[in-house]
Amino acid sequence: MVTRKIVQIDESLCNGCGSCIPKCAEGALKIVNGKATIVKDVYCDGLGACIGHCPQGAITIIEREAEKFDDEAARSHVKSGEKSGNRAPVMQWPLKINLVPFKAPFYEEADLLIAADCAPVALQNFNSSLLPGKRIIIGCPKFEDARAYAQKLGEILKQNNVSSITVAHMEVPCCSGLKWAVDKAIEASGKQIPIKRYEITIRGEMNER
Repeated sequence: MVTRKIVQIDESLCNGCGSCIPKCAEGALKIVNGKATIVKDVYCDGLGACIGHCPQGAITIIEREAEKFDDEAARSHVKSGEKSGNRAPVMQWPLKINLVPFKAPFYEEADLLIAADCAPVALQNFNSSLLPGKRIIIGCPKFEDARAYAQKLGEILKQNNVSSITVAHMEVPCCSGLKWAVDKAIEASGKQIPIKRYEITIRGEMNER
C-alpha cells in the first residue's frame, strides 16, 4: 500500500448516469447499485480523466492509502471485459414505448433513457456509455405515431416521479419525431425535468445536442 492520488466518488451526488465510465481507459469504474464506484484501486491511475465528464460534480481526486496503480493489470482487466462483452443490464421489461405501462415502480426516481430503437445497434458502446444506472424505453417515430408517443410519455411523466431524461436519437430526419415527442411530453406534464439529448450518427458516433 502507498499514499497516492486516486479518484473519490461522492455517492450523495452521483446519479448513476455512467458518463464517467467510457472516459476511464483503465476500466476502473462501474455502476453498482445505481452509483459509480471504483472496481479496484489498482486499476485507477489517479489522473482523473473521468472528472470533467461527471455532470453532478461527484468525482474528485484525493490522496489516500491505496494499492499502487498497476498498468498491466488495468490493461488485462479492460481486455477481459471486451472479450466477455460486458453490458449494462436492462432493468425492466417491456421496453417499447407502446408496451410500457403508464405507471410502474421502475419509473420512480428514475433516470429515464428514451432511445430510438436503432441507437443500440448504431452505437457500439451504447450499453456502457448511455445505459448504466438508467431505465430505458425505446421507439421508432418513423413507423409509429410520434403524437401518440408524446401523449403516452406525457402521462408517464405526470403519473411518476422521473428524476431526469436522456434522449438518444439518430441523426436521420425521421428520428426528429422522437425529440419532438419528448419535448411535448415534458411540456404536457407541467414538470421541470432535467433533460440531455444525444444524437447518434450513422457512422456510430455520439454527439451531445
